[in-house]
Amino acid sequence: MKFNTYKFFAFAAIVVTLSACEDVINPDLRDAKPVLVVDAWINDKVEDQIIRLTLSEPYLSGKLPTGVSGATVSVSYDGGSIDFTEDAGDPGVYRWTTDAITTADVFGEIGRAYTLTINVDGQTFEAKSKINRTVAIDSVTFEEDDSPFYPDNSYIAQFWATEPEGTGDTYWIRSYKNGELLSKPSEINIAYDAGFSPGGSFDGITFIPPIRQVNPNDVDEDDQPLSPYAIGDSLYVEIHSITYESFTFLNQVIVQTDRPGGFGELFSTPLANVSTNIKSTSPGSLKAVGFFNVSAVKGLGKKLEEKP
Repeated sequence: MKFNTYKFFAFAAIVVTLSACEDVINPDLRDAKPVLVVDAWINDKVEDQIIRLTLSEPYLSGKLPTGVSGATVSVSYDGGSIDFTEDAGDPGVYRWTTDAITTADVFGEIGRAYTLTINVDGQTFEAKSKINRTVAIDSVTFEEDDSPFYPDNSYIAQFWATEPEGTGDTYWIRSYKNGELLSKPSEINIAYDAGFSPGGSFDGITFIPPIRQVNPNDVDEDDQPLSPYAIGDSLYVEIHSITYESFTFLNQVIVQTDRPGGFGELFSTPLANVSTNIKSTSPGSLKAVGFFNVSAVKGLGKKLEEKP
């Protein structure tokens, strides 16, 4: 028992010593050269398609990224090419308006390949994507949650869809509560077939939980879970087809942004750059990060009007 007592007090001394290390340091970090950040996730929805170009900021700057103005941006395919025009009042935002060409003629064909081309100050960047099949949603349901995890009169939601047969399909499930996208790192919802990853043998079945569970992760000032849905709330769920490369990119984004913080960070995956499919195809010093993907999208919504 004496040996165990010594070990206990030794451990306690270490904890006290570590907890006393509260000196604030301000490291003198060298500013890295800005890189081109490409946000190019477009789809076959009947709405304006937007590609955003910005320059990165130093980690500790606290500034919003600067929009890259004056670039030329286009997306080509095996039947032609369309140009994205920069918004006059919003530098770095390049838009294709659906009034120009019908969406069905440009983005609507499953299996079609696309090439994004960006020219910035004489340097050219390219990325490629293929539009894959997606899944129709059969229904969206709410049910009252009687677990102690949520407050009383809380409702949780699920979507129901059967993933088509044929392995290797990848999806991004995007959910909107009362018109607002669930966009926290912990709310990024991706699937490989109807499961989580290759090798799961979840092909051709209903999407498994928790993938089909589409609930916001909101907490109060005491860090206690809030009710996901209440009477009067609405939910709209979309299933976007994505390439396997995009699936890998989003997986890396989840790992790098959904961090535990505090002491738990010591045991987390080390911070690292995520992948990109944006490649420089001409001489120049500017580097690029970000991703280009073209999705087919199907969605369904429902309002919680009364107790199910």
